[in-house]
Amino acid sequence: MPKNPLAEVFGFPVSAMSEIAVNHRNNRLCPFHNSSGPNCTKASVDNPLGVCSIYQGNSIVVTCPVRFRQDFKILSDAGRFFFGDKKFVALTEVRLNDKAGKSAGNMDIVLAVLDSNGKVLDFGTIEVQAVYISGNVRKVFDAYISDPNTNYMMEWPAKNYPKPDYLSSSRKRLAPQLIYKGGILHQWEKKMAVVVHRGFFEELPDLEIVNQERAEIVWLVYDLNPDDKTGSFNLHLSQARYTMFDVALERIITPDTGDVNIFTRTLETRIKNGKLFGNPPSILVEPTVEPIEYDR
Repeated sequence: MPKNPLAEVFGFPVSAMSEIAVNHRNNRLCPFHNSSGPNCTKASVDNPLGVCSIYQGNSIVVTCPVRFRQDFKILSDAGRFFFGDKKFVALTEVRLNDKAGKSAGNMDIVLAVLDSNGKVLDFGTIEVQAVYISGNVRKVFDAYISDPNTNYMMEWPAKNYPKPDYLSSSRKRLAPQLIYKGGILHQWEKKMAVVVHRGFFEELPDLEIVNQERAEIVWLVYDLNPDDKTGSFNLHLSQARYTMFDVALERIITPDTGDVNIFTRTLETRIKNGKLFGNPPSILVEPTVEPIEYDR
């Protein structure tokens, strides 16, 4: 029977029963610098889904983008790629408009280098991508939070067991962000950092790696490592991978094409078994009703 899939809730491991961990759970606090304030606001302000990460086997999957803000490490890691050792300021949720003034979305984080008069000399952007979850994580969370002392050890049934949905996360979320927001930044010749956890990066297609000096995008790939002293998890940069913009985007949005003959055989099997459109209407087999006349 599968065990509790939750790894961290309101910033702490589900097994943590320290005073600070209990305080965060009771008051629904976020220790990772949520832009909206000290409280977790994931999914809801008054009933937040305070799941920061889940287990996938023995690995931890980051499911909340705010989780990556621990100790502001992603800022310094991205800043080195953008500006070297120059000082910068950071802004969150900066709206990006296209030429017509229509929104292309908000930039998660923008780092900017200023002169002595506050004029922007250079900037780069950080796109943070956590992972979507398939299965019902709300039910798991509600069960756990009702009695953490007991339920951190609960065994969760396999039906609707939460698991990462990497395909939706990359094709439905990350790719559009790169196309729209990244496309504008690329034309401006500004660099990007994409923040993901290691499991996410490993599920992406193989990307052509270039040296740091040529790169237009850095993929900052993180793990959550246990801290033996505190019992919590610390964000750790496991690797930085450098790519060009166009090449990486094309690789992500282009599927690995399968054999068309396999698809054709699937069609033939469906047709042979009468599975044409769900449960086929009787007129497809026995035309016992009058044809429908449609208005023109």
